[in-house]
Amino acid sequence: MTENAANVTSASRPALSIVVPTYNERDRLAALVAAVLALFARHRLPAELVIVDDNSPDGTGRIADELAGRHALQVVHRPAKLGLGSAVIDGFAAATGEVLGVMDADLSHPPDALVTLFAVLESAGVDAVVGSRYIAGGGTRNWPQSRLVMSRAACLLARLLTPVRDATSGLFLVRRTAIRGVSISAAGFKICLELIVRGDVGSIAEVPYIFTGRTAGESKMNTGEALGYLSQLASLYRLRYSAARRGRRPRYVRLTLEQARRHVAAREAGLARQGGDDRHPA
Repeated sequence: MTENAANVTSASRPALSIVVPTYNERDRLAALVAAVLALFARHRLPAELVIVDDNSPDGTGRIADELAGRHALQVVHRPAKLGLGSAVIDGFAAATGEVLGVMDADLSHPPDALVTLFAVLESAGVDAVVGSRYIAGGGTRNWPQSRLVMSRAACLLARLLTPVRDATSGLFLVRRTAIRGVSISAAGFKICLELIVRGDVGSIAEVPYIFTGRTAGESKMNTGEALGYLSQLASLYRLRYSAARRGRRPRYVRLTLEQARRHVAAREAGLARQGGDDRHPA
């Protein structure tokens, strides 16, 4: 997870790398890339975007390559549909930033949330920040009630593993140092929970955001993924309550929307005081 980062000089290395796993996302990928790169430039985020495609039969990988020809982004091609968890890990291996993040490709995660998460991580000095649907100020839109019930149940099942209320979130940032050398067994969707439990994450902040259900493409959730999550939980509970890990509990901070906005405002004010235009090229 560190070889590429070691080959990049500190002067050219971005502070933040956002990994976007894709499978059959051709309808939304261009809009996502444009929105995220514009956000990086507008808020002077020294960041990079890494697309990881699982050999999408709809041509998502080809579109990603075309976008890479016009924008500053990396594309990782995988030979088959190998799973979201391992896609994230492959993206982290290609990424060069010291802070690693994940978001969905279908715009269900608002790009603006990345600014909030990064500002909180910087100013609060935590190892990880999780975007949350299930704390005050967070929520969901355009999502079937059945999916919401399943999601809330999945988070409830993880409550003894982590204080994070949205432990199955697909929107999060984590410091590379907190997960260096971590061996990941997750093949499904719950990579955030996997990293929190298996990594050396000593402090976590949870920040509210509004999740919007997809309006294009198909959901990746199925019965197999649900059963895989139960297997993953069993493995993580064995680790969490093993002799080596028993008693370890990360410092946890839950922010309101107003508190999160103050972190963003403080970052923007600091950039304004620095002056100049050091925007990361998009």
